[in-house]
Formats: sequence, structure tokens, C-alpha cells
Amino acid sequence: MRIAVAGGTGTVGRHVVETARGRGHEVVVLSRSVGVDVLTGQGLDAGLRGADAVIDTVNATTLSTRKAVAFFERSTTQLLDAGARAGTGHHITLSIVGIDGIDTSYYAGKLAQERLVAASAVPHTIARTSQFHEFAQQIARQTTLGPLTIVPKTLTRPVAAREVAEHLVMLAEGAPRGRATDLVGPRDEVLADMVRRMYAERGIRRRVLEMRFPGAYGRGLASGALRGDGSAETATIGFDDWLRARPLAES
Repeated sequence: MRIAVAGGTGTVGRHVVETARGRGHEVVVLSRSVGVDVLTGQGLDAGLRGADAVIDTVNATTLSTRKAVAFFERSTTQLLDAGARAGTGHHITLSIVGIDGIDTSYYAGKLAQERLVAASAVPHTIARTSQFHEFAQQIARQTTLGPLTIVPKTLTRPVAAREVAEHLVMLAEGAPRGRATDLVGPRDEVLADMVRRMYAERGIRRRVLEMRFPGAYGRGLASGALRGDGSAETATIGFDDWLRARPLAES
């Protein structure tokens, strides 16, 4: 089948592209690096022409509720409209486990995205997963000040981006589900501990300070909601296994 991958060069998207090709599918990457812009719609009609499914892994890094909602509403609307014009039979959206009670900051954007997809006439699947193992690295890059990394108190059950990609491709191969079963990692983790173990594995000497972020966003991170519940599917790669296997060149 022909699968279009929006955000196909990103953290999850590149694994989706690799996985889909490995399973024998024809893959079209929708990314600004190849002239496709999901915010303006440039190149989308051509990119989705003949696609059986589109997997949306597009992402924006922001803690602003306004910016997150604007980004995800605009990109999702462009993808859905282009998919409807192309007659795409299945739209798969990647979202996050446990965010229903955290309708603020970045998560407000993901909830707005889910609402648009659910209301669309395009056949769809919303695939929620827990935060990625890669989140420890991403948050460290954003919150490090010299010898100190400040990490928000976050209870999570992280999953490898590669396993998320496999999950998304398998969903694309099937019929639209509306809301798929959630996918979470194999073990509960605390984000600050993940960052400390990452530093230890890579020989980085830096202090990690855990702080509870204020407001609804901080309460949501610390609540354990992002760990999901007992109804989720469980992935197999734990954080420490992922950390040992990940080449430093990719860090």
C-alpha cells in the first residue's frame, strides 16, 4: 500500500518511514525538507495523491497553549482537507495517553487535534501512546543551564519511538478504528531519574534538579495520568535497554 507520513523526518516519523518500507509499503514523506508544508498546504495534494493512508506524526515544541492549539488545528485541518480531496481511505493521528484532564499547554494542542480528527468525515484512527524514551533527552536540552538540568516532576511510562512507529504502521494496514487501544511502555518511570540515568550512561557530570511545575500543566505531569491505565497495550523495550542500545551519534 501507499502510505504518506506527515513529519516523516522527525523523532517518530523517521521510524515510521523505515518500518513501513521494511514491511514492503511505498512511502511518501511529507516534510518541509522535500517541499511539503502542512501549515500552508504547499505540496500536500501532490503528496497525498494515490495514498491509501496518511500517518500524522507532525510535532511542534511549545508550552504555549495558544501556539500549540493554533499549530495542531492548522496542520490537522490542512491534512484532513487534502486527504478528503485525494480520497485517502485512512488518516492515523498520533496522540498522547492520559491527557484528557490536562487541557493546557502542549496537551491542549493535541486535544484540539483529536477533536478535529474525530469530527472529520475522513475515516480515521487516533492512536494514543505514552511519552517516548527520547523525551528525557528532549527535556534535558530545553532545561539545562550550565551544570544544572531542571526537570519537571513527571510520572510516566515511556515507550520507544521505534515501537510507536511499528504500532502506527500496523494500524495503517488495518481498517479505521476511531480510537485505537492505547500503547504504553513496560515500566513506570520518573522523568528526573531517566535524565540522571541517561547522563550516567553517557558520562555526563551534571546535577539534575526535579521541580513541580505550577498550574494545571504541572499537576498533570505529576499526577501519573500520563502512565495510562490497565486497558493499554504494553510495549517491550524499557528505558535502560533503549539507552544502552542507542548509539551516541544519535543522541
